[in-house]
Amino acid sequence: MAKGKASIIPLLAHPDVPSNGVRGVAAGAEVIGPDSLRFQYVLEADPLRIRIPPPVTDAGRTDKLWAHTCFEAFVAFPESPGYFELNFSPSGQWAVYRFDSYRQGMMPALEAVPRLTLRHLGETLELQAELQLDSGASGRRLRIALSTVVEDREGRLSYWAVRHPAGRPDFHHPEGFALALELSPAANLP
Repeated sequence: MAKGKASIIPLLAHPDVPSNGVRGVAAGAEVIGPDSLRFQYVLEADPLRIRIPPPVTDAGRTDKLWAHTCFEAFVAFPESPGYFELNFSPSGQWAVYRFDSYRQGMMPALEAVPRLTLRHLGETLELQAELQLDSGASGRRLRIALSTVVEDREGRLSYWAVRHPAGRPDFHHPEGFALALELSPAANLP
């Protein structure tokens, strides 16, 4: 993925987990400022066969969003083993975590509240999330993994990503960081 505008690309279902009721999932990421990103997700599914968390009035930081339908992004700097996990729920709730290395040293991160926009039209659910990273991120190249968890009516989860490593679903795995963006003051900004 190049600097600036990103296209929406299809996410693949994990081959070992059924995806009951889901027709497709797509996602994209783009730079919108020197230290800001926009993530876009499109879920096409039978609304009678999947669970979508209802909107929460005072939505804010909430843990364990991945236990239900949730849109996710993982952001890493190539020169560091650490990364961020970003969770965006259709309920309006969100969470951001920092990891020191692969699944190690998890802690809440980012003071800035992401701006979430949700559109639900029939069998299509679109979520857009904008957030500002630390100001020290400007001018740095990022590795990005885009993923989604979808819960069906029976409570089973399916896992969607740009790339899945071998074995069980694992969005944290370094092989999943398949995209690259550069945060730069000279980036193609809207």
